[in-house]
Amino acid sequence: MPVIVKGVMRGDDADEAVRKGVHGIIVSNHGGRQMDSAPASIEVLSEVVRAVKGRVPVFIDGGFRNGRDIFKAVALGASGVFIGRPILWGLAVEVGTLGCRSIREIQECKDVVVDEKYFAKL
Repeated sequence: MPVIVKGVMRGDDADEAVRKGVHGIIVSNHGGRQMDSAPASIEVLSEVVRAVKGRVPVFIDGGFRNGRDIFKAVALGASGVFIGRPILWGLAVEVGTLGCRSIREIQECKDVVVDEKYFAKL
């Protein structure tokens, strides 16, 4: 069974996890709920990507609210982005056209990044 480790916030921890055999890394500060002094996930993404050296995919979560945020993460080397709250808020609170538009905007921007990923590397 593939194991993906969530909560990695340092390059040396990422390297150690890969050497121990994990199949992927999720850079995450768990929404900043555990330690309010922890850096944002996006702030440490490049360090983790460099440490992993392409051996496993590096994903990220935390604080992504629109397609521009996703684009930035991919440009910094993320293999993918996990989004939870914006989708749930779009479905639960912004019921109707507004909620659908919020979700659709994220999907459309994400598709641009995924389909034309090379723009992130310019």
